[in-house]
Amino acid sequence: MTPIPPRSRQAGSTDGTGLTARDAMDAPGPQVDDHMTVDVALSVLIGARVPHLLLEDEDGRCAGLVTLAKLSAHRGGSWYGDRTRLRDIPFDRGPFTASVAELGEAEAAMRIRALDVSPVIDEHGYALGVLALTH
Repeated sequence: MTPIPPRSRQAGSTDGTGLTARDAMDAPGPQVDDHMTVDVALSVLIGARVPHLLLEDEDGRCAGLVTLAKLSAHRGGSWYGDRTRLRDIPFDRGPFTASVAELGEAEAAMRIRALDVSPVIDEHGYALGVLALTH
């Protein structure tokens, strides 16, 4: 759960705006416990009409992010059972985007990792929102 580290502010940020991830993030959307079953998580996603869920660990810190596409794919696997928990399937577990990271650097890190969306966390690891790339 190591955040993507911010660089010290220099004149002329990577994106030229001086904005941070916190300035550009969207609301986090639904956050669920990583002990939730895949079936219940799919119901939450569909009911909330959102493309992803943020997962929390037992302390309420951001543990990762899962998408509808990933959950649907895992549900269709031959190994899948109705008691399969979110924590037991592969999902993005970080590093996450630090809220103070310069926007251009955060976006570049997401592109390197081929992420369309990344949790934005505070210095204690709690999710504040999500940063989504626009293509």
